[in-house]
Amino acid sequence: MDIKDIKKKNDELQQDDQQFSRARYTDLKESVTLQGWPEVRGYDFNQPFDFEKFLNAYNTTGFQATNLGEAIEIVKQMRKEKATIFLGFTSNMASCGVREIIAYLTQHKLVDVLCTSAGGVEEDIIKSLKPFVLGDFNASGKMLREKGVNRTGNIFIPNDRYIQWDKMMQSFLKKLHDKQKQTNTIINCEDFCSELGKEVHDEHSFVYWAAKNKIPLFCPSLTDGSIGDMIYFYKYQNRDFKIDITAGMVNIVNLALHAEKVGIIILGGGVAKHFVANACLFRDGADYAVYINTGYEGEGSNAGANPDEAVSWGKISDKARAVKVWGEASIIFPLLVAGAFIEEKK
Repeated sequence: MDIKDIKKKNDELQQDDQQFSRARYTDLKESVTLQGWPEVRGYDFNQPFDFEKFLNAYNTTGFQATNLGEAIEIVKQMRKEKATIFLGFTSNMASCGVREIIAYLTQHKLVDVLCTSAGGVEEDIIKSLKPFVLGDFNASGKMLREKGVNRTGNIFIPNDRYIQWDKMMQSFLKKLHDKQKQTNTIINCEDFCSELGKEVHDEHSFVYWAAKNKIPLFCPSLTDGSIGDMIYFYKYQNRDFKIDITAGMVNIVNLALHAEKVGIIILGGGVAKHFVANACLFRDGADYAVYINTGYEGEGSNAGANPDEAVSWGKISDKARAVKVWGEASIIFPLLVAGAFIEEKK
């Protein structure tokens, strides 16, 4: 190897050293220590099990567990500040066992306002007539249709439930219609739900408890679902029967306007989420907000929108404490209630 080769080799080694030093600096770049920030730590199952400590550990677990921990703290603050709590939820919450949790909150007046879709109202009442049963997500739709069984996820609802519901509703609608003619007043959606709640005596029903405790139950999409079907059949023969759907907007806005502080808890998306959030627009936004759903923000849907998007519309205050927990509500909401309502109730 001559002098030129040696020099070339040394230059290459020196260049390699420089590249190595740069790579090492980049890989081990100096950082701030974040001293004092919460440590990531999960629940220690080596200790005797304590449910309250177990829930508190969600705060430091990370990912959606930490968001759930934050949601629990936000709802606790809603209650401490005596905020008016609006609970909005989609109909599948009535289809599953979350219904009984909502009934508990309504029974004990732990929430102040309810909002759901027509399916939420009707399925709560239908369950008061005859229960739904657990089925299978993978059951054949064709086979179920042949047997007259409807499927919501892994919950089966035989048509005989709807036959009982139909009989009840035709009698109920006639009663409302007679009252309309006698008083010359048109019933609104909240009063419709309240009157319907008086038709059942089921302590597992949130419609029953809302009526009994005079908690407003809003259903802006009342004519959707089976309630709409029943109204269609009844109105076909009674053309003068009417329901005022405009009063609900006035009433829910007034509730939001007159509340000193407002907290909203929304399970799912759609009309129940938007109707509650939109009412808060008129007061310059809700003071607290908890969303629980699996909506994807990238699709631009109502469910997918995170709380900060609602801030841009004025539906949540820019000073609000708010969080979205990305997850299926039948798993998340019972834990939220256990942490934010039950523990404080003790």
